[in-house]
Amino acid sequence: MPTGIRRLSAVCVIAGVGLSGVTIAVVARQPANADLAARIARVEQGLLPGIVIAGTPSAPMKMADRMTFYATPGVSVAVINDGAIEWTRGYGVVEAGSATPVTTHTRFQAASISKPVAALGAMLLVAQGRLALDEPVNSRLTSWKVPDNEFTAKQPVTLRQLLSHTAGLTVHGFGGYEAGSPVPALAQVLDGQKPANSAPVRVDGLPGSINRYSGGGFTVAQQLLVDTSGKPFPSLLSELVLVPLGMTDSTYEQPLPAPLAGQAASGHRRDGKPIAGRYHTYPELAAAGLWTTPTDLATFVIELQRALAGTSRAIPTATAREMTTVQKDNYGLGLSLPGTGTAARFGHGGSNEGFRCEMVGFLAGGKGAVVMTNGDRGGALAAEILRSIAREYGWAAYRPQEKRVVPLDRATLAALQGRYEVAPGHVFTVRLVGQKLFVFDRDERGELLPESPTRFFDPVDENTLEFVKEGDAVSHVLINGSLRCKRIGPA
Repeated sequence: MPTGIRRLSAVCVIAGVGLSGVTIAVVARQPANADLAARIARVEQGLLPGIVIAGTPSAPMKMADRMTFYATPGVSVAVINDGAIEWTRGYGVVEAGSATPVTTHTRFQAASISKPVAALGAMLLVAQGRLALDEPVNSRLTSWKVPDNEFTAKQPVTLRQLLSHTAGLTVHGFGGYEAGSPVPALAQVLDGQKPANSAPVRVDGLPGSINRYSGGGFTVAQQLLVDTSGKPFPSLLSELVLVPLGMTDSTYEQPLPAPLAGQAASGHRRDGKPIAGRYHTYPELAAAGLWTTPTDLATFVIELQRALAGTSRAIPTATAREMTTVQKDNYGLGLSLPGTGTAARFGHGGSNEGFRCEMVGFLAGGKGAVVMTNGDRGGALAAEILRSIAREYGWAAYRPQEKRVVPLDRATLAALQGRYEVAPGHVFTVRLVGQKLFVFDRDERGELLPESPTRFFDPVDENTLEFVKEGDAVSHVLINGSLRCKRIGPA
């Protein structure tokens, strides 16, 4: 058991109703005292939605029921309190139809939570003087270089920019590779050459001028660390981060080695069916390739908190402070930095094929949590769990929003109908059904509730949609205030 975890006694199994009426096993360490057991039970039975409608009762929800609702067969949780892991639990099974329970040692794909762990590895090389945050990365890259163009001529790409998503680089994220399919080398990913299934990673904006999330940028950082160290990325990150921090159930090895596969969760689609071959392989290790557990990620959070307090033996205080300093738009170096005052925190979410997860640690007070799931709809479930934890532990964040629904006439709703483009090949439709407005995205349908004649929200997925008009007609919709989706035709 890693240092800092409060010792809890032997394993117990609790049952609840699960997917398709089967039982969900809850595997956990038995709390050493009744007060902690009661606290855990309140979290498990008190999941909260992100949005509550003013004037409408909102009863707390049970973990097992919400796992069924979101077609997510497995969940693992670690809760940090007073600077230590207070409790950990696994819920459900590693794969739908399986009897193998999720335990606290079950590995999940961390997806984009790979980024902060990789960023720490890069920052430790900076602390050792082997890399510099503000020098051009092309001066250190040897096996591949960021292609020069009119943007890099004005401002070369730096490591600081890579880790803060300000390098002007393309490729938001990666889809991974199905079991049995060819997996590209890193240089092929960076250049978008087959068998890579993603576009080339290129600078198409002035480095340092904007914040734009780029998994491609972290893939460049991966190549930089490999070229600088002369070591394979999994070995380097094990040496720099995983072993020193005691993250004993974590690895960047992709594909996952056979001896570890038996302790890994399978990913699941939105309908709850397992992904073919159990999970995808991600050669983009720094961006999406970490296999880990909530316990190990909570250990990572705690060590950063200790470093900020000047008590870590593994992370220099200056490194932690640099990582948690906002670079642009509430993002530091590998970490999202939302909130102010007592709600100020660091963390990251993750979304790989079949996996969704969330990690959060508060900058002060020694609080935080990690939730990992093995379902494509597990992100909303993880958010509900975090809100339950937040209420139980008195966090100054993750509180449900209260929204008021305004009545609108049918003509006003009908004018918003149309087909909207998220990205090439990804189009959703807004359509009036009876007296209600719905969004249809592939095989999913969600009701849109009006806050105003142009602003709507989805109470389940918690997205906001702002319809923007040019003249009398809608030209585009803004999702969550930033994602601009052009109207391309009628519904």
